[in-house]
Amino acid sequence: MSQSVAQSNSQKLYSSVLRNTSQQEGNNYNQAVHRGNGRYSASSNWSNHSQQRFRATPETNSQQAYLKKNSLESQPIYASGSTPNSTQPQLSTQDWKSALQLPPKDARFKTEDVTATKGNDFEDYYLKRELLMGIFEMGFEKPSPIQEEAIPVALAGRDILARAKNGTGKTAAYLIPVLERVDPKRNSIQALVLVPTRELALQTAHVCKQLGKRIDQLQVMSSTGGTSLRDDILRLYNPVHILVATPGRVLDLAERGVCKLNECKMVVLDEADKLLSMEFTSVLERLIERFLPTNRQLMLFSATFPITVKAFRDRFQRKPYELNLMDELTLKGVTQYYAYVEENKKVACLNAIFSKLQINQSIIFCNSVNRVKLLAKKITELGYSCFYVHARMAQEDRNRVFHDFRNGACRNLVCSDLFTRGIDIQAVNVVINFDFPKNSETYLHRVGRSGRFGHRGLAISMITHDDRLNLYKIEQELATEIAPFPAHVDKSLYCE
Repeated sequence: MSQSVAQSNSQKLYSSVLRNTSQQEGNNYNQAVHRGNGRYSASSNWSNHSQQRFRATPETNSQQAYLKKNSLESQPIYASGSTPNSTQPQLSTQDWKSALQLPPKDARFKTEDVTATKGNDFEDYYLKRELLMGIFEMGFEKPSPIQEEAIPVALAGRDILARAKNGTGKTAAYLIPVLERVDPKRNSIQALVLVPTRELALQTAHVCKQLGKRIDQLQVMSSTGGTSLRDDILRLYNPVHILVATPGRVLDLAERGVCKLNECKMVVLDEADKLLSMEFTSVLERLIERFLPTNRQLMLFSATFPITVKAFRDRFQRKPYELNLMDELTLKGVTQYYAYVEENKKVACLNAIFSKLQINQSIIFCNSVNRVKLLAKKITELGYSCFYVHARMAQEDRNRVFHDFRNGACRNLVCSDLFTRGIDIQAVNVVINFDFPKNSETYLHRVGRSGRFGHRGLAISMITHDDRLNLYKIEQELATEIAPFPAHVDKSLYCE
């Protein structure tokens, strides 16, 4: 089939409802307690998420022609086994919504970062019912500001350059349009999501599977460095519709002729500023120029965009729709403090912070791998449960620590800047910079691990004599105020 015919078929509205037989990917994690893999307390068992099953019927040809004529990417909702001309009653919105398995409602306070919307609902975008079901079962109620702005533009096929704060829903802002436009009946990679870290790839693939778990035959794959290349090659011989990966692994698979991207019509760069750094630029350029079709849709999402993004935009994007929701750089719900200490008093200061605060979970950042391991040992000696993770660890151990911490097996995580990008753990309400970052971008992404999706949190930085000027510089660049750590911290600032 020619490319033009394939594109035409991909635009047709098809019924998506059916049985979810997609296999869950990821690692099965065993219980283990041993030093050397970043874990200092017992882990929990992991089981695959059970898949829901749902059935409905396709639309008639006349409806497809009408919707295609009017450029609508949606379908009416009918009861199982019914058609538009049948005499069976139409299934109402209340009926199918009442059958959803919704998580407990999040009653916590949310800031304007996610509540200052236009009042739209997810149904307003004419998404297929199975996708709507996945959205609501993920606990999403209404689109956030970045989702309101990005979803309709992405559904129209436009290139996007979007800038929004950390933790405001950027992942769903591009995954929802991708899932809406992917055709599971075509056995080809139709969407490629590129991320800078392995942990972010696993997290994004998991969110994608959860959002699309009601879509029949949908196959989502994650592929990163540090994992078995042979397993990825074997997996690509089976149908894959959405590939979430790090750039180096995708390029390797494409050059081997295993990863076919000639029908990939959507490309997303998440944490685009990191992907467009010197570390990834050459890989991205080779991947786009050699293996991706020229008529692809290219979407860039990040909280920060350096000047290097302009050259990439001018070269590879076609009249991109630019979104900038960064009226201010830091999150409204994150209260920022600094503690002025001597280097040899940092551990004692950390112990005092632990005793003063009511911490759900905390992430503690260090500037080097050696300091990560040493600090994790010190925290354990103080009597607190602690995991650690850094880039030199084996991928299997990194995955285990990441998932155990997300599941609440431990209260504190010590890490390098590996975890500054996109990692979303809702229970984290305190971020501590044990070592102060060198630049404002790193600081912004670090503190963004707290106060996710409009919730409240604390960011505490330990400042030595050598960090004074850097603190002032970051305050000026981010147009924010970092106050001295007070004797008493109001619990309402970070506990809800």
